Amino acid sequence: MLNITVKENGKTALLYCAGKIVCGDETALLCAALGQSAESIAIDLGEVEAIDASGIGALISLQAAGIYLRLLNPSKTVREILQLTRLDSLFEICGAALAGSIEQQKEPRPKRTSVPLASPAFVPAT
Repeated sequence: MLNITVKENGKTALLYCAGKIVCGDETALLCAALGQSAESIAIDLGEVEAIDASGIGALISLQAAGIYLRLLNPSKTVREILQLTRLDSLFEICGAALAGSIEQQKEPRPKRTSVPLASPAFVPAT
């Protein structure tokens, strides 16, 4: 089972993953990542105990989709798999300290303004 906690500061979404990124659970990672409006995504893999080909495929799919992706603090198991598959050269891999600095950034989120839609049948009272 994969648990994902998302924290967003405007420019970067930080996804904390815990559990296993394996076939069936990798879609949760894709959905959580693609649902963010941030310019970049950092995925903390420190609590990931297993990752299989589907999980690796999900990470590659995010990278291929043009998302600026960083992998933070990969567990020993994940790091070994990334090295074995030589994908450690494909991803930007950072230590745990970066997760803390991303979380502490206080960049304001852009304000979204909505424009009221006028109904064509609506005629203002005079």
